[in-house]
Amino acid sequence: MIINTLINNHKTQFDKYFFDLLKANLNSSILSKAMIYGSMNGGKRIRPFLVGQAAKIAKAKKTQYLRVASAIESIHSYSLIHDDLPSMDNDDFRRGKLSTHKKFNEATAILAGDALHDFAFQILSSRLTHTNPERRIQLINYLAKSLGHLGLVAGQSLDLLYENKRNNIKKIINMYKLKTGSLFEFSFSSPFILTNHPKEIIKFYQRYSLLFGLIFQIIDDYLDEIGDYKKLGKTPGKDKKSGKSTILQHLKKTNVVKYCENIGNQFIKKNKKYLLKWKGLEDLLLYIIQRSS
Repeated sequence: MIINTLINNHKTQFDKYFFDLLKANLNSSILSKAMIYGSMNGGKRIRPFLVGQAAKIAKAKKTQYLRVASAIESIHSYSLIHDDLPSMDNDDFRRGKLSTHKKFNEATAILAGDALHDFAFQILSSRLTHTNPERRIQLINYLAKSLGHLGLVAGQSLDLLYENKRNNIKKIINMYKLKTGSLFEFSFSSPFILTNHPKEIIKFYQRYSLLFGLIFQIIDDYLDEIGDYKKLGKTPGKDKKSGKSTILQHLKKTNVVKYCENIGNQFIKKNKKYLLKWKGLEDLLLYIIQRSS
Protein backbone atom coordinates (compact mmCIF):
# COMPACT_ATOMS: atom_id res chain seq x y z
CA MET A 1 0.00 0.00 0.00
CA ILE A 2 1.26 3.47 -0.90
CA ILE A 3 0.37 4.96 2.51
CA ASN A 4 2.31 2.23 4.29
CA THR A 5 5.39 2.95 2.15
CA LEU A 6 5.09 6.68 2.86
CA ILE A 7 4.81 6.02 6.60
CA ASN A 8 7.85 3.73 6.63
CA ASN A 9 9.96 6.19 4.63
CA HIS A 10 8.94 9.06 6.87
CA LYS A 11 9.66 7.00 9.99
CA THR A 12 13.27 6.43 8.90
CA GLN A 13 13.85 10.15 8.33
CA PHE A 14 12.01 11.25 11.45
CA ASP A 15 13.70 8.72 13.76
CA LYS A 16 17.12 10.06 12.81
CA TYR A 17 16.04 13.68 13.43
CA PHE A 18 14.33 12.82 16.73
CA PHE A 19 17.25 10.74 18.00
CA ASP A 20 19.75 13.48 17.13
CA LEU A 21 17.55 16.03 18.91
CA LEU A 22 17.37 13.87 22.03
CA LYS A 23 21.12 13.21 22.04
CA ALA A 24 21.89 16.91 21.59
CA ASN A 25 19.84 17.82 24.66
CA LEU A 26 20.36 14.85 27.01
CA ASN A 27 23.36 13.46 28.88
CA SER A 28 24.65 10.05 30.00
CA SER A 29 22.49 9.79 33.15
CA ILE A 30 20.17 6.86 33.85
CA LEU A 31 17.24 9.25 33.43
CA SER A 32 18.41 10.26 29.94
CA LYS A 33 18.92 6.60 29.00
CA ALA A 34 15.38 5.80 30.15
CA MET A 35 14.03 8.74 28.13
CA ILE A 36 15.75 7.48 25.00
CA TYR A 37 14.70 3.88 25.66
CA GLY A 38 11.07 4.91 26.13
CA SER A 39 10.94 7.08 23.02
CA MET A 40 13.16 5.18 20.56
CA ASN A 41 11.62 1.73 20.93
CA GLY A 42 9.92 1.32 17.58
CA GLY A 43 6.41 2.25 16.53
CA LYS A 44 5.23 3.53 13.17
CA ARG A 45 5.42 7.22 14.19
CA ILE A 46 1.89 7.84 12.90
CA ARG A 47 1.59 11.19 14.66
CA PRO A 48 4.83 12.65 13.22
CA PHE A 49 3.72 11.33 9.83
CA LEU A 50 0.42 13.21 10.16
CA VAL A 51 2.32 16.39 11.05
CA GLY A 52 4.43 15.89 7.92
CA GLN A 53 1.41 15.36 5.66
CA ALA A 54 -0.39 18.38 7.11
CA ALA A 55 2.80 20.44 6.73
CA LYS A 56 2.78 19.71 2.98
CA ILE A 57 -0.77 21.02 2.69
CA ALA A 58 -0.09 24.01 4.94
CA LYS A 59 3.31 24.67 3.31
CA ALA A 60 5.11 24.74 6.66
CA LYS A 61 8.91 24.71 6.70
CA LYS A 62 10.60 21.34 7.17
CA THR A 63 12.53 22.30 10.32
CA GLN A 64 9.36 23.72 11.87
CA TYR A 65 7.28 20.62 11.31
CA LEU A 66 10.06 18.24 12.40
CA ARG A 67 10.41 20.10 15.68
CA VAL A 68 6.64 20.06 16.27
CA ALA A 69 6.57 16.36 15.35
CA SER A 70 9.38 15.72 17.84
CA ALA A 71 7.44 17.51 20.57
CA ILE A 72 4.38 15.38 19.80
CA GLU A 73 6.38 12.15 19.82
CA SER A 74 7.92 13.16 23.17
CA ILE A 75 4.41 13.54 24.54
CA HIS A 76 3.23 10.28 23.01
CA SER A 77 6.25 8.45 24.46
CA TYR A 78 5.62 9.93 27.91
CA SER A 79 1.98 8.80 27.76
CA LEU A 80 2.96 5.23 26.81
CA ILE A 81 5.60 4.98 29.55
CA HIS A 82 3.06 6.07 32.16
CA ASP A 83 0.28 3.99 30.58
CA ASP A 84 2.31 0.79 31.06
CA LEU A 85 2.87 1.40 34.79
CA PRO A 86 1.32 -1.02 37.33
CA SER A 87 -0.98 1.74 38.59
CA MET A 88 -2.35 2.26 35.06
CA ASP A 89 -2.58 -0.57 32.47
CA ASN A 90 0.12 -2.71 34.11
CA ASP A 91 1.80 -3.92 30.90
CA ASP A 92 5.23 -5.55 30.93
CA PHE A 93 5.82 -5.16 27.19
CA ARG A 94 5.61 -2.36 24.64
CA ARG A 95 6.32 -2.87 20.92
CA GLY A 96 7.90 -6.25 21.57
CA LYS A 97 10.31 -4.96 24.23
CA LEU A 98 10.23 -4.64 28.00
CA SER A 99 8.23 -1.62 29.16
CA THR A 100 10.37 1.21 30.56
CA HIS A 101 9.48 0.41 34.18
CA LYS A 102 10.53 -3.21 33.60
CA LYS A 103 13.77 -2.27 31.86
CA PHE A 104 14.68 0.23 34.61
CA ASN A 105 12.29 0.61 37.55
CA GLU A 106 8.98 2.30 38.30
CA ALA A 107 10.44 5.49 39.76
CA THR A 108 12.81 5.99 36.82
CA ALA A 109 9.97 5.31 34.35
CA ILE A 110 7.74 7.92 36.00
CA LEU A 111 10.53 10.50 35.94
CA ALA A 112 11.49 9.66 32.34
CA GLY A 113 7.87 10.21 31.30
CA ASP A 114 7.75 13.49 33.21
CA ALA A 115 10.98 14.65 31.55
CA LEU A 116 9.77 13.75 28.05
CA HIS A 117 6.57 15.69 28.72
CA ASP A 118 8.61 18.75 29.69
CA PHE A 119 11.00 18.28 26.77
CA ALA A 120 8.09 18.75 24.36
CA PHE A 121 7.45 22.25 25.68
CA GLN A 122 11.16 23.02 25.61
CA ILE A 123 11.10 22.22 21.89
CA LEU A 124 8.00 24.29 21.14
CA SER A 125 9.17 27.34 23.09
CA SER A 126 12.42 27.63 21.09
CA ARG A 127 12.86 30.20 18.31
CA LEU A 128 14.00 27.31 16.14
CA THR A 129 10.38 26.15 16.04
CA HIS A 130 9.08 29.55 14.93
CA THR A 131 10.55 33.06 15.03
CA ASN A 132 7.15 34.56 15.84
CA PRO A 133 6.54 34.24 19.62
CA GLU A 134 2.78 34.46 19.07
CA ARG A 135 2.84 31.26 16.97
CA ARG A 136 4.91 29.51 19.64
CA ILE A 137 2.51 30.56 22.40
CA GLN A 138 -0.44 29.32 20.31
CA LEU A 139 1.22 25.93 19.89
CA ILE A 140 2.13 25.65 23.57
CA ASN A 141 -1.37 26.64 24.69
CA TYR A 142 -3.01 24.25 22.22
CA LEU A 143 -0.82 21.32 23.23
CA ALA A 144 -1.38 21.96 26.94
CA LYS A 145 -5.15 21.90 26.39
CA SER A 146 -4.84 18.73 24.29
CA LEU A 147 -3.06 16.97 27.15
CA GLY A 148 -4.62 18.13 30.40
CA HIS A 149 -7.99 17.94 32.10
CA LEU A 150 -9.71 18.69 28.77
CA GLY A 151 -7.70 16.21 26.69
CA LEU A 152 -5.51 13.13 26.94
CA VAL A 153 -5.31 13.00 30.74
CA ALA A 154 -9.08 13.44 31.01
CA GLY A 155 -9.51 10.48 28.66
CA GLN A 156 -7.09 8.35 30.68
CA SER A 157 -9.01 9.25 33.84
CA LEU A 158 -12.28 8.13 32.26
CA ASP A 159 -10.61 4.97 30.99
CA LEU A 160 -9.78 4.00 34.59
CA LEU A 161 -13.13 5.22 35.95
CA TYR A 162 -15.09 3.17 33.41
CA GLU A 163 -13.37 -0.14 34.24
CA ASN A 164 -15.71 -3.03 35.07
CA LYS A 165 -18.75 -0.98 34.03
CA ARG A 166 -21.00 -1.10 31.01
CA ASN A 167 -21.02 2.45 29.70
CA ASN A 168 -23.16 3.74 26.85
CA ILE A 169 -21.57 4.19 23.45
CA LYS A 170 -21.60 8.02 23.63
CA LYS A 171 -19.49 7.96 26.80
CA ILE A 172 -17.01 5.53 25.24
CA ILE A 173 -16.68 7.60 22.06
CA ASN A 174 -16.11 10.72 24.14
CA MET A 175 -13.40 8.89 26.11
CA TYR A 176 -11.74 7.78 22.85
CA LYS A 177 -11.76 11.31 21.46
CA LEU A 178 -10.12 12.62 24.62
CA LYS A 179 -7.49 9.96 25.33
CA THR A 180 -6.51 9.32 21.69
CA GLY A 181 -8.15 11.90 19.44
CA SER A 182 -6.86 14.99 21.24
CA LEU A 183 -3.19 14.35 20.40
CA PHE A 184 -4.06 13.40 16.82
CA GLU A 185 -6.01 16.66 16.64
CA PHE A 186 -2.96 18.66 17.67
CA SER A 187 -0.74 16.65 15.31
CA PHE A 188 -2.72 17.42 12.18
CA SER A 189 -3.75 20.97 13.10
CA SER A 190 -0.39 22.32 14.32
CA PRO A 191 1.15 22.98 10.85
CA PHE A 192 -1.82 25.21 10.03
CA ILE A 193 -1.14 27.20 13.19
CA LEU A 194 2.53 27.46 12.19
CA THR A 195 1.48 28.99 8.87
CA ASN A 196 -1.34 31.10 10.35
CA HIS A 197 -4.19 29.59 8.31
CA PRO A 198 -7.80 30.82 8.74
CA LYS A 199 -9.78 29.36 11.65
CA GLU A 200 -12.25 27.68 9.26
CA ILE A 201 -9.44 25.58 7.75
CA ILE A 202 -7.99 24.71 11.15
CA LYS A 203 -11.43 23.65 12.43
CA PHE A 204 -11.87 21.26 9.50
CA TYR A 205 -8.54 19.56 10.22
CA GLN A 206 -9.46 19.38 13.90
CA ARG A 207 -12.67 17.55 12.99
CA TYR A 208 -10.82 15.27 10.60
CA SER A 209 -8.09 14.34 13.06
CA LEU A 210 -10.59 13.69 15.89
CA LEU A 211 -12.36 11.22 13.59
CA PHE A 212 -8.99 9.72 12.66
CA GLY A 213 -8.17 9.27 16.36
CA LEU A 214 -11.58 7.76 17.09
CA ILE A 215 -11.22 5.16 14.33
CA PHE A 216 -7.61 4.51 15.37
CA GLN A 217 -8.69 3.72 18.96
CA ILE A 218 -11.64 1.55 17.90
CA ILE A 219 -9.38 -0.56 15.68
CA ASP A 220 -6.75 -0.64 18.45
CA ASP A 221 -9.26 -2.10 20.90
CA TYR A 222 -10.48 -4.54 18.24
CA LEU A 223 -6.92 -5.74 17.61
CA ASP A 224 -6.41 -6.19 21.35
CA GLU A 225 -9.17 -8.81 21.27
CA ILE A 226 -8.31 -10.63 18.05
CA GLY A 227 -4.53 -10.06 17.73
CA ASP A 228 -1.54 -11.94 19.09
CA TYR A 229 1.70 -10.87 20.77
CA LYS A 230 3.69 -11.05 17.52
CA LYS A 231 1.32 -8.67 15.74
CA LEU A 232 0.70 -6.30 18.64
CA GLY A 233 4.11 -6.23 20.31
CA LYS A 234 2.33 -6.31 23.67
CA THR A 235 0.15 -8.68 25.67
CA PRO A 236 -3.15 -9.27 23.81
CA GLY A 237 -6.51 -9.53 25.54
CA LYS A 238 -5.48 -7.16 28.34
CA ASP A 239 -8.51 -4.89 27.91
CA LYS A 240 -11.02 -7.66 28.52
CA LYS A 241 -9.09 -9.15 31.44
CA SER A 242 -8.80 -5.79 33.20
CA GLY A 243 -12.44 -4.91 32.59
CA LYS A 244 -11.78 -2.02 30.19
CA SER A 245 -14.83 -0.29 28.80
CA THR A 246 -14.56 -0.39 25.00
CA ILE A 247 -16.88 0.00 22.05
CA LEU A 248 -16.77 -3.78 21.67
CA GLN A 249 -19.30 -3.88 24.50
CA HIS A 250 -21.78 -2.55 21.95
CA LEU A 251 -20.51 -3.92 18.62
CA LYS A 252 -20.01 -7.49 17.50
CA LYS A 253 -16.43 -8.13 16.36
CA THR A 254 -17.70 -8.74 12.84
CA ASN A 255 -19.31 -5.27 12.78
CA VAL A 256 -16.34 -3.19 13.97
CA VAL A 257 -14.78 -2.55 10.56
CA LYS A 258 -18.18 -1.77 9.01
CA TYR A 259 -18.91 0.72 11.79
CA CYS A 260 -15.59 2.50 11.14
CA GLU A 261 -16.23 2.54 7.40
CA ASN A 262 -19.69 4.05 7.97
CA ILE A 263 -18.54 6.92 10.19
CA GLY A 264 -15.64 7.53 7.80
CA ASN A 265 -17.94 7.69 4.77
CA GLN A 266 -20.38 10.00 6.58
CA PHE A 267 -17.55 12.42 7.30
CA ILE A 268 -16.30 12.26 3.70
CA LYS A 269 -19.77 13.09 2.31
CA LYS A 270 -20.17 16.09 4.60
CA ASN A 271 -16.70 17.51 3.89
CA LYS A 272 -16.18 17.01 0.15
CA LYS A 273 -15.18 20.63 -0.49
CA TYR A 274 -12.17 20.25 1.82
CA LEU A 275 -11.28 16.66 0.95
CA LEU A 276 -11.15 17.40 -2.79
CA LYS A 277 -8.07 19.53 -2.15
CA TRP A 278 -6.10 16.48 -1.01
CA LYS A 279 -7.49 13.00 -1.64
CA GLY A 280 -4.78 11.55 0.59
CA LEU A 281 -6.97 12.36 3.59
CA GLU A 282 -9.48 9.71 2.51
CA ASP A 283 -6.67 7.22 1.91
CA LEU A 284 -5.36 7.80 5.44
CA LEU A 285 -8.74 6.94 6.96
CA LEU A 286 -8.89 3.78 4.86
CA TYR A 287 -5.36 2.85 5.94
CA ILE A 288 -6.26 3.08 9.63
CA ILE A 289 -9.37 0.93 9.12
CA GLN A 290 -7.35 -1.68 7.21
CA ARG A 291 -5.03 -2.12 10.21
CA SER A 292 -7.69 -4.59 11.33
CA SER A 293 -6.80 -7.10 8.62
